[in-house]
Amino acid sequence: MDAVQEPRNTEAFRQAVGNTLERRLFYIPSFKIYRGVAGLYDYGPPGCAVKSNVLAFWRQHFVLEENMLEVDCPCVTPEVVLKASGHVDKFTDLMVKDEKTGACYRADHLLKDYCKDKLEKEPNLSAEKAAELSHVLAVLDDLSAEELGAKIKGYGITAPDTKNTLSDPYPFNLMFQTSIGPSGVSPGYMRPETAQGIFVNFKDLYYYNGNKLPFAAAQIGQAFRNEISPRQGLLRVREFTLAEIEHFVDPDDKSHPKFSEVEKSEFLMFPREDQVSGRAARSIPIGQAVSQGIVNNETLGYFIGRVYLFLTQLGIDKNRLRFRQHLANEMAHYAADCWDAEIECSYGWIECVGIADRSAYDLRAHTDKSGVALVAHEKYPEPREVEKLVISPVKKELGLAFKGAQKMVVEALEIAPCEICFNLTCKQAMGEKEAMELKATLEAKGEAEFNVCTLNKVVTIKSSMVSISKEKKKEHQRVFTPSVIEPSFGIGRIIYCLYEHSFYTRASKDGDEQLNVFGFPPLVAPIKCTVFPLVQNQQYEEVARKIAKSLTAVGISYKIDITGTSIGKRYARTDELGVPFAITVDKATAVTIRERDSKQQIRVNVDEVASVVKEVTDGVSTWNDVLWRFPTHSS
Repeated sequence: MDAVQEPRNTEAFRQAVGNTLERRLFYIPSFKIYRGVAGLYDYGPPGCAVKSNVLAFWRQHFVLEENMLEVDCPCVTPEVVLKASGHVDKFTDLMVKDEKTGACYRADHLLKDYCKDKLEKEPNLSAEKAAELSHVLAVLDDLSAEELGAKIKGYGITAPDTKNTLSDPYPFNLMFQTSIGPSGVSPGYMRPETAQGIFVNFKDLYYYNGNKLPFAAAQIGQAFRNEISPRQGLLRVREFTLAEIEHFVDPDDKSHPKFSEVEKSEFLMFPREDQVSGRAARSIPIGQAVSQGIVNNETLGYFIGRVYLFLTQLGIDKNRLRFRQHLANEMAHYAADCWDAEIECSYGWIECVGIADRSAYDLRAHTDKSGVALVAHEKYPEPREVEKLVISPVKKELGLAFKGAQKMVVEALEIAPCEICFNLTCKQAMGEKEAMELKATLEAKGEAEFNVCTLNKVVTIKSSMVSISKEKKKEHQRVFTPSVIEPSFGIGRIIYCLYEHSFYTRASKDGDEQLNVFGFPPLVAPIKCTVFPLVQNQQYEEVARKIAKSLTAVGISYKIDITGTSIGKRYARTDELGVPFAITVDKATAVTIRERDSKQQIRVNVDEVASVVKEVTDGVSTWNDVLWRFPTHSS
């Protein structure tokens, strides 16, 4: 194609894309006549069509091909659910305020922008200062509120709009709060993610699946985050569409039966060791990444491979797509491994999909809060005799000694997930080894010191307060909390990156202007074809309507243009919308089909037009496949 590549000036390129998207109504600021609201956008007709096509392909690629269970849960979520998940207490960003106007800013963004501006725009910056600013960018996510505040003050960073001094950073919860019912006594939130609806339904979904693991549940829906200072268009918004998968698996067996289908897929990966040592992302086959332990397990690797195929088939440039592993300081304490699919656009590398092994944290958290066991069962062919550790706290003695703290001491003594992190492997949870050491100390000394993490202190336990022994028991089944592998897709971010990756310009026929083109694959194009009567002629218009009817019958979206403008201008209009095929009616029995990017044309009988367009848009054939079957046409 005679395309002009993305210009070096990324700001100009971004503006050209943004202007085209707004002018052609892909998306616009919401409530525009009232000057809009930051972080809220409306999708226009072509934007809705692209989004619908992306989601339809997501369902095909994941829900149907992987036989997932799709659910649809409410956006309004009771507080107790998000309290259990940790969102009420921990879903925060650090915010600063303009001390005079009260305007709010996200603290880490101000520091990040300051450091990047200095590094990019000050050529005389000393090597020592450049190294310092680069280090700040590298550890930005690790800085506490106090450290962040000290950096902002130390660098003299002020409010961007007024240059006024800023307050110290403080946490701001990103969830939109509401109340359920008119009384206001039942607090709730607009959900910040769709995942919790799946977790709380695990028991019913497990039953629906025949009490068998592994299985996956999926959900597409709106999520809401009250961003402090939204920017970057569709990349950081306050209401957005998520598509999330929760794949439940036995924690002792994370193999995947279909891993062989993706293991040879090779793409850019950015393991944490390479990031720490300053190396660049490198191409690694996913099978090799799993076998070498770079990726934690086969199921996680399988979904990374499937995400790669999904994004590249949508039209994301594989050379500007990488999978970056979370650094140790980014990882949640309960996660076994986590990777982000990052897509490069004019704003840099943008996280668009997160693929995480979340262990059993979520189901354990909701089990603890609700009192309903969210567990799976593995029945043994024959009963097994096992030796079980039995810890029996003597509640009367503990009550006399610890009074109101008795419950927390009892819970800490029993072998159970840590009450702080719900993780059996937590160093604060008492495992079998620690229990036997406690028993030995009690027998030798009559008392022992014991750490109660929920009290955040060490207490003295006497031998009269607890009985610890081992007993042989027969077990007929294994009861366990499943682990979950979670791929989470930010649909708006993926779509914006797709817009940039698909956009190019080319010279008009007479060479006096540059024409904008969106080179969408037919899979996601908002309109699959246009129908143009070459001239305003009743016979040609009747043929156009006949073709339109046949396109409707096979489910192909189209647009008829019977304006009197030149055919070149009509081609340019639809190229700018990303329409892959244009049908020009210039005869009563045969028409031409033009392909957008190559501008090649073939002549096809009227009765065959719909089937030809459908086989190419459905991916059954490529344009090159049909090109040799029909006579070419020169305009």
